[in-house]
Amino acid sequence: MLSRWGWLLLQITRRLWFRATLISLLAVAAALVSLVVSPFIPEGLAERLGADSVENILDIIASSMLAVTIFSLSTVVAAYAAATTNVTPRATRLLMADTTTQNVLGTFVGSFLFSLVAIITLSMGAYGERGRAVLFAVTLFVVILIVVTLLRWIDYLLRLGRVGDTTRQVEQATMKAVRDRKRLPWLGGQPLESTKAMPVGKAVFPERVGYVQHIDMRALSEIAEAAGSDLVVEALPGTFVDPGRPIARFDHNGSDGQLAAIRAAFTVGEERSYDQDPRFGLAVLAEIASRALSPALNDPGTAIDVIGRAVRILSVWAEADEPEEPTFPRVRVPSLSMADMYDDIFAPIARDGVGLAEIQIRLQKAFAALARAGDGRCREEAVRRSVLALQRAEAGLSFEPDLERVREAARAVNPAHSPAA
Repeated sequence: MLSRWGWLLLQITRRLWFRATLISLLAVAAALVSLVVSPFIPEGLAERLGADSVENILDIIASSMLAVTIFSLSTVVAAYAAATTNVTPRATRLLMADTTTQNVLGTFVGSFLFSLVAIITLSMGAYGERGRAVLFAVTLFVVILIVVTLLRWIDYLLRLGRVGDTTRQVEQATMKAVRDRKRLPWLGGQPLESTKAMPVGKAVFPERVGYVQHIDMRALSEIAEAAGSDLVVEALPGTFVDPGRPIARFDHNGSDGQLAAIRAAFTVGEERSYDQDPRFGLAVLAEIASRALSPALNDPGTAIDVIGRAVRILSVWAEADEPEEPTFPRVRVPSLSMADMYDDIFAPIARDGVGLAEIQIRLQKAFAALARAGDGRCREEAVRRSVLALQRAEAGLSFEPDLERVREAARAVNPAHSPAA
């Protein structure tokens, strides 16, 4: 589990400016390294390599990379706007953290700064003939890097901001969060349900209104171990909290310093995060499907695609894997509710697709697949959702043959269930 500072550092590394700055610094260092390496270069090598043309090449890179960077930035902004309009604003955060986009823009900016620093250094006469040979070799490497990056960028731009590609990124982020939670279902602590009910204890309240984005379990464990008392987490990542809602409860009359340390272990922000919150990814997928089913878009195919992705994600949750041993035995954490996860993804789709037989049939097929998945823990919830979806369909579909097709699909979820009941 990441500590609070490790998690904050991870958020910084996902920013566009961080990667662009890092690559730019490396590029500037590459332009200056010729001054250090030049004494080790044999004489006459510059003439054999044609290093006299390096200044012309640098001029071309400097002028072209600035234009390419501006064009790429405008294209990225347009892709973000398209994703906000056609997909969901909650998905643009994944696009902004996309490493391919960050690497490409960082390479373009870094190449521009490399050429600019090299031109300035050349004009100062800092490079001798040997230094020009080294600079020429580095410049050729930069040119090759630019060409490869441009080819990747052209291919990537054809998909950037498209509904299918953005939905795929949301699925990948959600899948990672589900696998991490499957490995550590109680974030490394003890399950709250398997222990005796603890006394009322001392409630800890947040100082701001927002969503719990991250919990520093190691910090909570150290506080509990030092006090020799148990600590209960009452607000999982993704929970909306306010100063009147407790985020934790301490089985100890802790000091103000201990309560402040517990409060500091909970990172509360304005938006939910994908990292420790699998339900957020499912909710974003549901938003994508609901927007696709709106009269403005009228795109049932995207909703059907989202249902398939939801089955893949929830099938992982149904796998019979042994969780890791608790790392923080003094911290007790509630389990993630399977019913809530089903509600996050399927309830909006069933509601907004109530009048579409193809959506209702695909939902029943999804429930049938989940009822068969894993070790059978999902079966009860899948059957219950199948009944609810069928009830919606019976209220929303007026064409009897369509309704009968939905009923037939519902029978595959549970043959003993009478859909007409």
